[in-house]
Amino acid sequence: MAVKVKSIARRRAFVENGIRYSFAAISAFSIFVLVLVALFLIINALPAFRMISPGTFFFGTVWDPTSPLNPLYGIVPLFVATLLVTLISALIAIPIGLGCTIYLAELAHPRVRAIMKPAVEVLAGIPSVVLGFFALIVLATWAQDIFDPVNRLNLFVGGVMLSAMMIPIMVSLSEDAINSVPRSLKEASYALGTTRWETISKVILPAAKPGIVAAIMLSIGRAVGETMVVVMACGNAPHLTFNVFSSGLTMTATIANEMGEVAFNSTHYYALFAVGLVLFILTFILNYVADIILNRQEERY
Repeated sequence: MAVKVKSIARRRAFVENGIRYSFAAISAFSIFVLVLVALFLIINALPAFRMISPGTFFFGTVWDPTSPLNPLYGIVPLFVATLLVTLISALIAIPIGLGCTIYLAELAHPRVRAIMKPAVEVLAGIPSVVLGFFALIVLATWAQDIFDPVNRLNLFVGGVMLSAMMIPIMVSLSEDAINSVPRSLKEASYALGTTRWETISKVILPAAKPGIVAAIMLSIGRAVGETMVVVMACGNAPHLTFNVFSSGLTMTATIANEMGEVAFNSTHYYALFAVGLVLFILTFILNYVADIILNRQEERY
């Protein structure tokens, strides 16, 4: 009997070690792929700064790489367009996503939650090309009829459509943060005679704040890195503009539109990799900060 027990224990330990090492290998492979991507971008972006002045690249206000006389590689118009689209989407998605999260986590009837939560998750699964097509055909027409914009396809249309992609991510992660708040805090608040809204606003939301902030930052990172929607909805005009109702060209759209036609090993080719490196650094910073905030929340509880 003792021998059988030891045999079972050894087999169980072997299986558990195998699972642990498999997960470790998968994690190491993910890190390895991330490092390879970073090295690939760096190696291909460095030649751009030998051909283009870093000052011209980072502070230039004109992106015109196809000019036969004087090609210009200023990233400012691309950065501003990316910033404006992300800002519009964040201004729309954050209040809607936060309100939806509070409703689903604390206010909704279980039957309503059982319907709405899968619906929000389905929204996250819609292909970006479908959302971009909707923005191109339907949303742009609505915006034209309501706002009479400078261009039919503009940064505002792209930002509105990006907000629809941000909301499911924000709702899912924020709801997890709210559900992680200890039940004892809620019960103690109600025991003191507070109303449901006072408990939500003064106890639950402050306690879940790190997770909510991380959810917002991760969804913003999703908006910064989105390609298809901005390619189809923003007009792709590479001029510097602060008018959200004017066409613009984001960094992701620049790479998607121009990489397929650029000459290999040309200045334009390496400049696109430099744009990709800037975009990679921006999204990496956003995700890294969000991860730090989430870890702090886990340590807190």
